Amino acid sequence: MRLANKKIIALVEDDFEDLELWYPVLRLREEGTTVDLVGKEANKTYNGKYGVPATSDKAFTDVDVSSYDGILVPGGWAPDKLRRYQEVIDFIKHMDKMKKPIGQICHAGWVLISANILQGKQVTSTPGIKDDMTNAGATWHDEAVIVDGHIISSRRPPDLPPYVKAFADKLAEN
Repeated sequence: MRLANKKIIALVEDDFEDLELWYPVLRLREEGTTVDLVGKEANKTYNGKYGVPATSDKAFTDVDVSSYDGILVPGGWAPDKLRRYQEVIDFIKHMDKMKKPIGQICHAGWVLISANILQGKQVTSTPGIKDDMTNAGATWHDEAVIVDGHIISSRRPPDLPPYVKAFADKLAEN
């Protein structure tokens, strides 16, 4: 398995978009990646927009971000909550500084905006936050997936196959 030695964080908070969390988590685990679900509290069950639960493996404060190879931020309404946690902002800034893969889909762009890492980047997202992305200094494209260096962005659930493939390919490079 090409990603057997890789370890990533998948952020969780209530109201995540169910498919945008679980599809990448399951696909990456199929390739051998260790995926830790990380939320404000460890062993807490967070509920997706459509009721699919996700129980966190670790709390933000339990994580040594330097021991991870990448991070995934799901969409839904969870990003509006996730960006309020300083630990999440610090995780994103660390991954950006180290040029490790950062995956964001749908409304997850809000977290990257709050981390102030989008200036000059090429991105996509749900069209609903296009203005937010461009106001943060990014160039927005209406495409299924955009890879700009270590930042992999996508629009919505129908784009999950090319998004997760691009994230996995980037993870394999590092």
